[in-house]
Amino acid sequence: MNDDTGLNSPLGVKDWFLTILILALPLVNIVMYFYWAFAEGVNANKRNFCRASLLWVAIGFGFFFILLLFGGLGAMLSQS
Repeated sequence: MNDDTGLNSPLGVKDWFLTILILALPLVNIVMYFYWAFAEGVNANKRNFCRASLLWVAIGFGFFFILLLFGGLGAMLSQS
């Protein structure tokens, strides 16, 4: 497969510097994580990084809600 667009080429230091800078901006980072993770025409390295980061966030939220659920149930049962 011919890759003339550079979608699979490694990102340089300048590209990663700008990526990390953009991801450090509040609210902008949320939009860019989803854009880079699911839009077409994004470098494969950046796309996979954003998808993995979003997966870690989803796992973190899952653990948070599980702890919240069991913590709430424990508090309710200890008052009975």
